[in-house]
Amino acid sequence: MRPRPEHRLVVAKAARSLRLYAGEVLLEEFPVALGRNALADKEVEGDEATPLGEFVICAKNPLSRYYRSLCLSYPNAEDAERGLRTGLIDGDEHAAILAALAAGRVPPQKTRLGGEIYLHGEAAQDGDGATRGCIALSDAAILRLFDLLPLGTPVTILL
Repeated sequence: MRPRPEHRLVVAKAARSLRLYAGEVLLEEFPVALGRNALADKEVEGDEATPLGEFVICAKNPLSRYYRSLCLSYPNAEDAERGLRTGLIDGDEHAAILAALAAGRVPPQKTRLGGEIYLHGEAAQDGDGATRGCIALSDAAILRLFDLLPLGTPVTILL
């Protein structure tokens, strides 16, 4: 019996789609809603942008007010480096982010870089279908991903 290929997600912001892969095989594609500042890369708390880059699923919330949610490891190491270089975070915050990422934990979510970037269900969508930087899917789609994907699943967010 062959081992099951690792799953991964690819979000294409401009196309407003999330693709689920097993290895290189595309299994499913889902439409998504994004932040009001969707095509920008997240830089600071409150910019309502969805980040670009490489992340992993670092926490799951089965009791989310948005049906189900999967936390992404934002800020990642590149964001931490940028934040330190530009003075948005200090050395202690930088070290805490890197330590959390290395341990597979949720990185600090309350820095000036922002945080709390999730894949989640429909309840977060307001009248215009936008989020504040998260990636919203239908409840059926988030339930499928929630049940299928373990912590550590890679998530790539592209323009």
